Amino acid sequence: MGVRILLADDLSFMRMVQKEILEEKGYEVVGEASDGIEAIEKYKTLRPDIVILDITMPNMNGLEAMHKIFDIDRAARIIMCSALGQQQLIVEAIKAGVKDFIVKPFKPERMLSAIEKALK
Repeated sequence: MGVRILLADDLSFMRMVQKEILEEKGYEVVGEASDGIEAIEKYKTLRPDIVILDITMPNMNGLEAMHKIFDIDRAARIIMCSALGQQQLIVEAIKAGVKDFIVKPFKPERMLSAIEKALK
C-alpha cells in the first residue's frame, strides 16, 4: 500500500490541484476536508500517513486543527500550507511539530519535497 494523504483546504480548486500532483506521483489521496473540524474527523477515521493542512479555513483554522490532531496522535505527520504574510503562524506551527511548510502559490516540486521530508 502506498502513502495515504489527507488534504484540508477550504478551496476545492486547491484540493483538486494538490490531488492531481500527488496522484501523478503515486500517492493516494484518501480524503479531503474543507475546514479544520472536517479534517479532524477524517483524520480519526482514515488515519492517513500525512495531512496537508491549509492555515486559513472557516469554522476551525489549520492551526487549531493541527493541535487537535496532535492531541489524537502525537506522531501525526502534518504539513502546513498557507499564503504569504503569515510568518507568525508558520513559527507557531513549526514549534508545535509540523514536518514542513508550503507557501502558496507553490510549485509541484515544492509540495513533493515536503512530503519526502515528512516521510523521513
